Amino acid sequence: MLIVVSYDVRSDRRRTRLANTLEDFGQRVQYSVFECRLEAEALESLRRKVEKLIDPLEDSVRIYRLCLECDRQVQIQGMGKITEDPDVYVL
Repeated sequence: MLIVVSYDVRSDRRRTRLANTLEDFGQRVQYSVFECRLEAEALESLRRKVEKLIDPLEDSVRIYRLCLECDRQVQIQGMGKITEDPDVYVL
């Protein structure tokens, strides 16, 4: 499934760690937005890792699950390309 993760993290250190972790799950499409193609187990792993990295009193991470029909209707204006389903996952 296509997952979109966006974040607003106050601490530079936590933000960098979060971004590095998200790079293991998907592709950065904006400064604080990642698109990931994940199965249910990988999504749960992502959630657990995010929970350990952020301060819930200061930071915000949003994880959006897009339905198959929504995935088919993704449009990009300007630079960028559709996030492909990778052949190999690194966890």
